[in-house]
Amino acid sequence: MAQIYARITGTGSALPEKVLTNADLEQFVETSDEWIRTRTGIRQRHVVAEGETTGDLSYRAAQIALEAAGVKASELDLIVLGTTTPDIIFPSTACLVQHRLGANGCAAFDVNAACSGFVYALGIADKFIRSGHSKKVLVIGAETLTRMVDWTERETCVLFGDGAGAVVLEASSEPGIYATCLHADGAYKDLLYNPVGVSAGFNDEPNHGVRIHMSGREVFKVAVKTLDSLVEETLQAAGMEASQIDWLIPHQANLRIIEATAKRLNMPMEQVIVTVDKHANTSSGSVPLALDYAVRSGKVQRGQNLLLEAFGGGFTWASALLRY
Repeated sequence: MAQIYARITGTGSALPEKVLTNADLEQFVETSDEWIRTRTGIRQRHVVAEGETTGDLSYRAAQIALEAAGVKASELDLIVLGTTTPDIIFPSTACLVQHRLGANGCAAFDVNAACSGFVYALGIADKFIRSGHSKKVLVIGAETLTRMVDWTERETCVLFGDGAGAVVLEASSEPGIYATCLHADGAYKDLLYNPVGVSAGFNDEPNHGVRIHMSGREVFKVAVKTLDSLVEETLQAAGMEASQIDWLIPHQANLRIIEATAKRLNMPMEQVIVTVDKHANTSSGSVPLALDYAVRSGKVQRGQNLLLEAFGGGFTWASALLRY
């Protein structure tokens, strides 16, 4: 029996209109463009307008991806949406997007793995296609993280932005996704988290305490070490060598983490897709945004091998090695 692969047939992305530069941040928080750029590589980020939601960005990115793939929403068997900032508690944002697209009836659900959300969703979608359960799947990564940013806390407010990216996966006899690796370790919860929620409750802090808590240096150390071993695991799972990878498309959190991963692969930065300077950290949105940029800019070509990887709160970490 011929092997079934999940192959990307279309990509799309969506960003809010409003752009907030480092110079803009200097006006209301004690920081500087140089301080932000030298430590993170970030120059600007996009911020949602009042009333603009994760679902809005997801819908726009999904429409573009479906059009690129030549797939009608009514043909979809499954929608998986990676996000940690859903529109409402329920229904899932995937269900809300499904209805707007006109894909009613197929399975649709959200995945919350923080910054690894899109790669987790991609891994799940890959399994649905490989098992024969689904033939056409929409995978989205989208966030409106600026809704939980404390704009007075300079260590974190400079890091995050909003955006969404999407891909359409289709069953194919041609190679697509070779391997995905998904991991988590809740022991690191206190290094990166948002303390409020439905069951834990809210508190009396400004904005009910909805804000990101992060121990930056510790997160950096674990991320670099973890992504190092993840690269090896992914290559082994795919039965490939590092030299066979044409492009590294990493989570866009910090340029120094990206550079460390590239060094481990002996890859020049010319083979690494970097959008952190334009988008900042869009969590689940970062990998699909970078992928769509890479495709539409003409950098990534059909038949090339791509390594996608991400690391986020949980901690979670995930990768996908695929032929585009």
